[in-house]
Amino acid sequence: MADHTLAAQVMQRIETLASFSEEPDRLTRRYGTDALREAYAVLEGWMQAAGMTTRRDNLGNRIGRYEAAQPGAKTLLLGSHVDSVRDAGKYDGPLGVLIALAAVERLHASGKRLPFAIEVVAFADEEGLRFSSSFLCSKAVAGSFEPAMLRLTDGDGITVADAIRDFGGDPDAIDQDAYDADSLLGYCEVHIEQGPLLESLELPVGIVTAIQCQDRSTVSFSGMAGHAGTVPMNLRHDALCAAAEFVLAVESLGREITGLVATVGQVAALPGASNVIPGRVTLSLDVRHADDAQCRHASALLRERAEVICAAREIALDWQHLHTTPAVQCSPVLMELLAQAVDALGQPVYRLASGAGHDAAILSAITPIAMLFVRCKGGISHNPAESVTDADVGVALDVLSRSLELLAEKGAAL
Repeated sequence: MADHTLAAQVMQRIETLASFSEEPDRLTRRYGTDALREAYAVLEGWMQAAGMTTRRDNLGNRIGRYEAAQPGAKTLLLGSHVDSVRDAGKYDGPLGVLIALAAVERLHASGKRLPFAIEVVAFADEEGLRFSSSFLCSKAVAGSFEPAMLRLTDGDGITVADAIRDFGGDPDAIDQDAYDADSLLGYCEVHIEQGPLLESLELPVGIVTAIQCQDRSTVSFSGMAGHAGTVPMNLRHDALCAAAEFVLAVESLGREITGLVATVGQVAALPGASNVIPGRVTLSLDVRHADDAQCRHASALLRERAEVICAAREIALDWQHLHTTPAVQCSPVLMELLAQAVDALGQPVYRLASGAGHDAAILSAITPIAMLFVRCKGGISHNPAESVTDADVGVALDVLSRSLELLAEKGAAL
């Protein structure tokens, strides 16, 4: 099935989309911007050339539809997002949209229609760079967009509602964009791995089993600020030392529990002077695991550890839980179709959990989901150094195409 021409075309199109940026020397493409408009204009042309009808919803998502062999059939969603972080890589998001598009192009070139329709969805806001709120657009599709989100503002004071209007949508009609769950077969998203596992195993692709539970908290340690030269070491209540001990406890637990990742990504020490003992330290805590119970258990263990550290050092602890995003399990049926496709290509079948969030997690509320990861160099993402190979893109395209055929053979029944 290998078609190196289509894989090369995907890579060329990646370069084209990467040229649409708000900043001249780096890739930044936020929701509702001219850069996103320009990217969509080109993408819609590619969709139409592949035999799809195109439309946009009120959030600005672009959807290309490839009709089924018979009217009234259910719809399989494919896709990913086309917005980016600041100073982004080229592949996070667009790769999934363009591989989905190439799979439809392959069907169109052969004149083949399937027992189900295919819609390729290019989401307009997954990263949340502009309004600090991820998944605005997939939430609209899933029917979970909350009206309060319309009041969020960007750095210029522009609200989400105003940005939607400027982007050509109606913020009062967002509920009309939600899909009917009964009309859907599922959603499959191809994405770079954003981690080093596939590269370490020398594998081009991997099948995602779950999108991990994510638990976030803000932790503050309050001691006593004092003169760095006059307070004896045995009389100090150094908040930073307590925080440092806790950070190492986070790392230790992350290594101890299989499948757990735990991260302190932000630390602020006050008053922040070189000759003053830190009196207060606030840090972020991000705990993730594919199992909800394990994730919650790890967070509870870390809170207990923080309490022990603070008691020993006579430090006050303030633990603010921010939110927990439950783990999302991928569809066993769709995973098996991907596994059969990988095996048919003579590739090893490898399953792994996703530590990052994806639009697929939001859509899981209304339809079965699956994800296929593509090996990325060094496991690097959200960075201009993101890189994938033509060969791996070709494998991912072949896997997706073969899985569509297998689903058609099942009679489009999940």
